[in-house]
Amino acid sequence: MIAFVRGNFAVKTTTRVVVDVNGVGYDLQISLNTFSAISNKDSGLLFTYLHITENAHTLFGFAELAEKEIFLQLISVSGVGASTARMMLSGMRPDEITRAIVQGNTRQLESIKGIGKKSAERLIVELRDKLGKQSLEAPVMVGGVAVVSKDADAVNALIALGIGRPMAEQAVKKTMINVTTDTSLEEIIKQALKNL
Repeated sequence: MIAFVRGNFAVKTTTRVVVDVNGVGYDLQISLNTFSAISNKDSGLLFTYLHITENAHTLFGFAELAEKEIFLQLISVSGVGASTARMMLSGMRPDEITRAIVQGNTRQLESIKGIGKKSAERLIVELRDKLGKQSLEAPVMVGGVAVVSKDADAVNALIALGIGRPMAEQAVKKTMINVTTDTSLEEIIKQALKNL
């Protein structure tokens, strides 16, 4: 299995990239998310997934591991193929898809071309619990940076109090500017509540 490829981007379009790895060109199918991430780069690393069907072996490329992981979750759902999963990742970011599924937002999922009401409901039924557990275990992203567990615990505590994730992340981000390593979790939460 090819986990990732690193090399020069010989050819780049909105749907595919050819990565030159020491003279060998790997043709990767990509989403608009990945294209946006690599559009200004001449080289880099892409995580990969080899999709094998009766008629073809297709290599998919992802700029972020999170995108690859949500892609794998999506194609595990009956009726959602690799092309549909790529279309979903072109229409929404991985965190937006996860949030829509966990919150049961069928309307948002239906806004993606190729996803009807039944597909959206199936995605929610089959993935809600899995993605809900993963999002609690995964590091919280604040401003594109993974925060350490004290920050993640503070964000999760604020969410448990009924505060939306974006507001909770912003409040914790503001709080962490003035925090030392000795500051307790309780103090961080109290200060974050003041920063809301």
